[in-house]
Amino acid sequence: MHDAMLIQTHRRQFLTRLSGAAAAAFAVPGAFAEALTLTPRQAEGPFYPDKLPLDTDNDLLIINDGITPAVGTVTHLSGRLLDGKGDPIRNAIVEIWQVDNNGTYLHSQSAKRGKLDTNFQGFGRFLTGSSGEYYFRTIKPVGYPGRTPHIHYGVKRKGMKTFMTQCYIKGEPLNATDVLLKRVKDTQARSAIIVDFAPVKGSTAGERQARFDIVLGLTPPA
Repeated sequence: MHDAMLIQTHRRQFLTRLSGAAAAAFAVPGAFAEALTLTPRQAEGPFYPDKLPLDTDNDLLIINDGITPAVGTVTHLSGRLLDGKGDPIRNAIVEIWQVDNNGTYLHSQSAKRGKLDTNFQGFGRFLTGSSGEYYFRTIKPVGYPGRTPHIHYGVKRKGMKTFMTQCYIKGEPLNATDVLLKRVKDTQARSAIIVDFAPVKGSTAGERQARFDIVLGLTPPA
């Protein structure tokens, strides 16, 4: 019991520290006001969780009070939610969902359902702060038949239709044959949803970090 409490304490401290670091790094208003490319919409897909997990926080590696982490390459996924002028969008909910390391979604109809990693949350939420920042700790996405590795995104805010898109890995060979990614014909728009999952400097566990900024075309209501 003591070990579980200690792990949860460290987890909270870790997430607070990382979220604070993200906020500090992204605190310059309008930092990306020049040459902004609108993030293209993409399909929600058939596997948005049909039953949300009890734990929907921004750490997808540990579920509730569990002490066993999910299998996969630990990835720190962060970015900013911006409007078309480069101003931050605050108080919006950013959701992500993805397959586990076995290629299985948190969905009753997902293939390989029997191989679901029960330690992987599969879905997470984050409420953006004053500089529009968000942060998730998850795993580097893996591919499955018919799809290149990707992470689904949904952005929700009162008075705004849910914005759906997907995030892809820079340099992934399967990108060239992915049907949904190929539908994004504009070169700049396609580049905007393909990001570098770079090694974390000094990490002995092979952790990765990726930054995915989401730029919406219209300024949502305050």
